[in-house]
Amino acid sequence: MIPFDFETRTRVVFGPNRLAGLGELAQGLGGRRALVVSDHGIIEAGHTPRAVALLQAAGLTVRVFSDLVENPTTDDVERGLAVAKEFQPDVLIGLGGGSSMDCAKGINFLYTNGGRIQDYWGSGKAKRPLLPLIGVPTTAGTGSEAQSFALISDPKSHVKMACGDKKAACRIALLDPLLTVTQPPRVTAITGIDAISHALETYVTKPRNAASLAFGREAWRLLEPNFPRVLDHPGDVDARAAMQLGAFFAGLAIENSMLGAAHALANPLTQAFGIVHGQAVALTLPHVIRFNAAVTEPQYAELLAISASHNGSIRKGQGGAAEELARRVSAFTLRAGLKTRLRDFDIPQDRLPDLAAAAATQWTAGFNPRPVGPEELLQLYRAAYD
Repeated sequence: MIPFDFETRTRVVFGPNRLAGLGELAQGLGGRRALVVSDHGIIEAGHTPRAVALLQAAGLTVRVFSDLVENPTTDDVERGLAVAKEFQPDVLIGLGGGSSMDCAKGINFLYTNGGRIQDYWGSGKAKRPLLPLIGVPTTAGTGSEAQSFALISDPKSHVKMACGDKKAACRIALLDPLLTVTQPPRVTAITGIDAISHALETYVTKPRNAASLAFGREAWRLLEPNFPRVLDHPGDVDARAAMQLGAFFAGLAIENSMLGAAHALANPLTQAFGIVHGQAVALTLPHVIRFNAAVTEPQYAELLAISASHNGSIRKGQGGAAEELARRVSAFTLRAGLKTRLRDFDIPQDRLPDLAAAAATQWTAGFNPRPVGPEELLQLYRAAYD
């Protein structure tokens, strides 16, 4: 068996209406001044004002920072840092999707350790302790609340930097599925596909181990049957709860085994053409599954066996487990109303070599179970094009 080192750093508080305990949880971490990092959509949905009221009712002084964009940049983090320096928080709340939580982690790095966010690109660069962070996801997708990495983009180079440190992990992940019910259908679709991709990619990466496989299996068991349910019945709180918990477990799997080529291929599509991350992953994942089949067929068969436990028997057909999983991902993408071909985004074919070269520089490419370089990644882009 592959050796691993797993440490539980995040307390998980899960269930409907658990947001009501936010003030007490922050207070329990020694919080007196809370900086809430959230976005305008979450504010408009009413979640941020409610969180602020709960924190204030527990005696905390609160400031909200919401001047950030999807896929937060170094500029967003710097603006948040300026607010933190003026407000001087002792606890941070990341309330929203992965962007809010990643931005909160970025602010935490700079506020406690100084420098620029580029200084934390990689792993283990923080020398001093960070403030306690509570992650409150309002989507079921990124699993950022389960991870010690912040994904921050450089607006000049367009590189998405993975800035990680064990000290950056959320002290508490507060999972309240009622917060996800207000998601627009497209957000439900895009974040759900992202969570599914995390379960599938982490299950076969080179660093996979007993811990990541356990989290990945449970993530797939929860996500695969409940994704269609939340698409068809958005108010189904049980299905929403399963998706949120599944996304969290998939995030834990990432923390222990990283991701692969589908995410390496997706990031340049977002950076160069603005394709939303979950949609970009949906375009590439089926082709990566087929590409990896030569070395990962047994693992894919294990996941299909889990599917069969709640779907009845599944006939693999020609191509085996990998082909069936690829077909299922494509079917999920279509059912979610997302696109399945690169050509549908009017991307010129002569840009594919440049995209492949960029994908080859992505950190996650190195964890793919089957080696990938610019040529293999170009072949995958071409397969996704048509």
